[in-house]
Amino acid sequence: MGMALFGRERETAQVESLVARIPELGDALVIRGEAGIGKSALLALALERAADHDFATAVAAGVQSETHLPFAGLHQLIQPMLESAAELPAAQRDALLNAFGMGDGQAPQPFLIALAVLNLLGEAAGARPLLVVVEDLQWLDRPTTEVLAFVARRLRSEPIGMLLAVREGYATTLDDIGLPELRLGALDLSAAEQLLDSQPAELSAGVRWRVLAEAAGNPLALVELPVALGREPGPPSGEFLPLTARLERSFATRLAELPRRTRMLLLAGAANDGHDLREALTAAGTVTGTQLSLADLAPAIDLGLVMLHERAIRFRHPLVRSAIHQKAGLLDRQAVHLALADVHAADPDRRAWHRAAALNHPDESVAADLEQVALRARQRGALTVAVTALRRAAELSEHLPDRATRLLRAAELAFELGRGELITDLLDLTDPALLGAPERARLAWLNEMLEEGRNEGPQRVRRLVVTAEELESAEDRALARNIVRAAAIRCWWSDPGVELRNRVVSLAERLAEHDDDPELLVALATAAPIERGGELIERLTRLREARLDGAMARLLGVAASTIGAHELSAAFLDDSIPDLRTQGRLGLLAQSLTSQLFNHMMTSDWPTAMLVAEECERLTRETQQPRWQSAVLSVLAMLAGLRGDMERGQELAAQSERLLGSVSISSNIAVIQHARGLIALCAGQHTAAFGHLWRAFDRRDTAYHPIWSSFMLGELAEAAVLAEHRELARTALAAMEDMGARTPSPYLHVGLRHARAVLADDADAEGLFKAALEADLTSWPTARARLLLAHGVWLRRQRRITEARVPLRAARDACDKLGLLAWGEKARQELRAAGEGSHLRVPTSAEQLTPQELHIAKLAATGLSNREIGQQLYLSHRTVSTHLHHAFRKLGIVSRGRLRDVL
Repeated sequence: MGMALFGRERETAQVESLVARIPELGDALVIRGEAGIGKSALLALALERAADHDFATAVAAGVQSETHLPFAGLHQLIQPMLESAAELPAAQRDALLNAFGMGDGQAPQPFLIALAVLNLLGEAAGARPLLVVVEDLQWLDRPTTEVLAFVARRLRSEPIGMLLAVREGYATTLDDIGLPELRLGALDLSAAEQLLDSQPAELSAGVRWRVLAEAAGNPLALVELPVALGREPGPPSGEFLPLTARLERSFATRLAELPRRTRMLLLAGAANDGHDLREALTAAGTVTGTQLSLADLAPAIDLGLVMLHERAIRFRHPLVRSAIHQKAGLLDRQAVHLALADVHAADPDRRAWHRAAALNHPDESVAADLEQVALRARQRGALTVAVTALRRAAELSEHLPDRATRLLRAAELAFELGRGELITDLLDLTDPALLGAPERARLAWLNEMLEEGRNEGPQRVRRLVVTAEELESAEDRALARNIVRAAAIRCWWSDPGVELRNRVVSLAERLAEHDDDPELLVALATAAPIERGGELIERLTRLREARLDGAMARLLGVAASTIGAHELSAAFLDDSIPDLRTQGRLGLLAQSLTSQLFNHMMTSDWPTAMLVAEECERLTRETQQPRWQSAVLSVLAMLAGLRGDMERGQELAAQSERLLGSVSISSNIAVIQHARGLIALCAGQHTAAFGHLWRAFDRRDTAYHPIWSSFMLGELAEAAVLAEHRELARTALAAMEDMGARTPSPYLHVGLRHARAVLADDADAEGLFKAALEADLTSWPTARARLLLAHGVWLRRQRRITEARVPLRAARDACDKLGLLAWGEKARQELRAAGEGSHLRVPTSAEQLTPQELHIAKLAATGLSNREIGQQLYLSHRTVSTHLHHAFRKLGIVSRGRLRDVL
């Protein structure tokens, strides 16, 4: 057993178990611990076991000096597999090659790069099970770690294992994705003594106990500290240093024994953003003014500081590299970086970074070079690197206005990343007084995006309107339109009053490129959904046949959904979603799917809603959009309530609320209250249901939302009748009648007809039920089922028992078909009270499947191949195959040809 594996029997067994399971069950494991604790030894053991099993391996190691090189770690990991990239779908292949600077330079979508890597690894694992090993993950470039996070979440059906070693105290993009962790702690005293006593150095009793105390169970310290103590002159100093610093000093003490030429060669290797021996020899030779050779590295190899592997310098441990860098003087470090800049003259990015590292004062030429680095990084999809380059460019700027502009541009890119804390940090460094008028407007827009969850009421809308009017005067109409759209969305979140909404509408119309501009229509829909609803339905209907980009079609879908035209909205979103999938724009795709999810809810397509909800929740979480994820969880809560799972529904509604945190967006809060009210109503808790639903109608409540409340009018009416709040509900109905007179919103009028009948006095109810049931409810089957149920309940309570059975039977059968278990059971209860029994509902075949199995099975039933399904859902084709295998077994079929019939 290696020196770092003393006392690690449990950890060793866990790693060996993961490797052994790879052919049957892919998995990922994060190994976390302080420097020298044994992470590398466990990784080495895993690679040995993989070799024993004849598994393929892919290995990468983070290097601190490479963190600014986009996709450097990823290239290191998959470079041996790149020949297979030609077999990838064109969009994935192009995205991956562009990321490595090998394509046409168009900006790729990060998720297409990640999917390409998943498929490359999957193909490699198809020949032999694959073990992926990453050491010092904390020093990989962020674009690489984001790809690894994507892949790690999708390994369960692949013969791929992944081991990721991270130093304790470093945050990474993998921290919050739910991967299992193996934390390496200190060795116990017995194991530490065994390891220490196995070393060749002979220690006195006092020195031995000092080493045990200072090493504190760290294996590397137990090996290195005796060597360091042997080199210390005189008695111990008594100075306390953290263990990492103590180990660095231990390695640094050996440097003093080396010739200057060797020290410079080591420093060039440590400062270089690669491992190439030739580059280090050239740079060190420039600094020393002599020609160096491999012989100059031999003393460091003899001392165990470095190893030479195929003309590459490998440091024995990352602490050796950092010790060399720390031990060197400032002038030596600067000289080495300048020499490395010359070595990398043919690579403008590496040259710029080394020039920047050599400076401790402003230099406009280097700042300009870093701006170009940022531009190239953005084109390759490495936004994190672009932000870092612009921030360093700002630090090196000779003129304060240039510094402020570069910081603003860095913050704008950080917004594209969704990094709120980084945006705040960059804006804190930006002095608005140094910016010109256009840049100040961009700053206002960025602040608006950063603080979108902060509900400051009308004053925030007013500020946005003023800013947009100033931009209109300055002829920056594109940015003005963005700010107007932000103001309109705030009008949707919380009503700022008629005067401000009218100003937003007027400004949006003046700035629009044309009357059917999607950005204009979505602004009108969110700022004036009632006043302009009828006109918008006409304009959207005219645009239905137009061929639009996925992002523009999404806007029209949002506009139609906002005014209650859910069928129209669904058509636009059906056009939008495939485009956004193909383009890999997962942020917008998640939003489109969420809007489509609400359409399925409103039009009663519950099976499809379940399918879309599963993908929505995953994508909104992965793309870090908590407001949208909260909305999805609210819909999932409603679906659970409709299936009769009250406990699960309440849990999901609570999760939705927690995601919002302190954010006070009325539209989101109203949806949560709708979910809670529906769950309570399905459970027969009418008083609780009314309390939840009424909040959306109460102008004094944070959940008040005049539009969303119109979507829950039917539920409010039903809860009110049995909760004895009929008169209060009638006040809400009267307000909605006024709204209905001003807009033809289809869903509003469905709710109005339902509420009129349910809330009517007995003398008027029958005629109102008849009118409601005679309306065309083809697109609203759930509304019809619930109306039949309400009618049957009313007839039974009028003691018209025989008549009541007819609508109750129809309601039961419709609810069963729609999967509305709670309402179906209520219809059965009412029928029993009317003297008629009911057969038990038999679950459909599709209900045996998980949401993801059902989604994949339905796509397969349309004739799509596993690879095509994988491209749609951002899964590997092997994962698709596994889900289909499970679905076939549950459905009792053996071929894809039977799927359409069974489902």
